[in-house]
This record gives sequence, C-alpha cells and structure tokens, in this order.
Amino acid sequence: MATEAILTRGTGQWMEPVDGQRWWFDSGSLALDFAYTGEFAHADDPAGSDDERHAVRDATGLNAWLVERFPEVAPTAGDREFRDARTLRTAIARLARQASRSEELSPDDIDVVNLFAATPDIPPVLAGGGRQAGRTNARPHQALGTIARDAVRLFGPDVDGRIRECSADDCELVYLDTSRSGTRRWCSMQRCGNRAKVRAHRARAARTPQ
Repeated sequence: MATEAILTRGTGQWMEPVDGQRWWFDSGSLALDFAYTGEFAHADDPAGSDDERHAVRDATGLNAWLVERFPEVAPTAGDREFRDARTLRTAIARLARQASRSEELSPDDIDVVNLFAATPDIPPVLAGGGRQAGRTNARPHQALGTIARDAVRLFGPDVDGRIRECSADDCELVYLDTSRSGTRRWCSMQRCGNRAKVRAHRARAARTPQ
C-alpha cells in the first residue's frame, strides 16, 4: 500500500544548466528525481562536481527539496541525514545508469537501497477523517524510506526495459519511460527532442536542391 501511494506524488523538477537556460525534466520516478539532486553524472565518483544536476549540496538544500515533495515532513535534516541521503541517491544513480545500459546491477548499491527501504517510510493517509492519527510531521528519514521503496519498484521486474538514456548524442540523462506506448526517446521534448527536430530540418534543407 505504501509503495502504491508513492505513485500519487508528482515527478519532475527544474534543471539549472550552466548556460542559465532552465528546463523541466520529468524523470518519471521519484527515486530518479532524487538521484538528480546530486552527482548523477558522476555516479562512479562520489565527490562529484557542482554541475547542473547537483541541486542539493547540504542539509539546508535537502530540507527544502524534501518539504517540496513531502509537505508532511519536518525540515529537521542535519549533517547526518544529508550524509545518508547522499549515500542513497548515489546508489540509485549508479543503479539507474547500469539499468539504462542493460548492465548487471551492483549488489552493493542494491543493498543500500534495500537497507533504506526497510526503514519506516511515510504512511499513506486517507483524507476526510476527524482525528489526527499519530504525529503531525514525518521525519526526513521517513522520506528517504519512501524514496528507497520507489527505487525498489523502479529497479524491479515490472519496469524492466523502461529505464533509458536520452537518444540525443550529447545527452546521457536517464529516465523511466512511463508512456503508454513505451516509445519515449528524449529526456524532454522541449530540450533534446526539439534540438533533434531542428537538426533534422536543417539536414533536409541542406539536401534540397536550390
């Protein structure tokens, strides 16, 4: 039930490239969105770098991101929670890259995801009741548990073959193809999809006799 509740949360976030042109990237997965707050492009190098995908650099940024996705979470994450969050998102990033290339998934990273998924998550709540059940606010670690459970779904057999890299030659963004037809090609139609259309148009124009 808790895993199904994850699907009701929206996915996608604004990306901040170094050229300043913000664009919306819907990864199709809460877990992937979380991975893209860190060193996704440098998944094999935990030190990473402050590139366009490194949006959460400390506990303050983690609190802001979690509260935006989980309004019920209290913004109480500190250095320990940030270290745990970084461990989880790096594991998800590596697994996603491996899955997109049909490589064997790292057992160590699977263990990390399973460890967090075994911790308490944010329980689903049915609206409309007259009483508050339990505490008002959830803890940041519960949000990490929810994200990890989405990662379990993401890398499970139900979505096999739907984790892909963008088809653009100069883009390696990874997404979950949630389209009904399963034919999504681009990280974003407004970004790489549009660029591909422009290049194709120019190529056709160049071949047309003047």
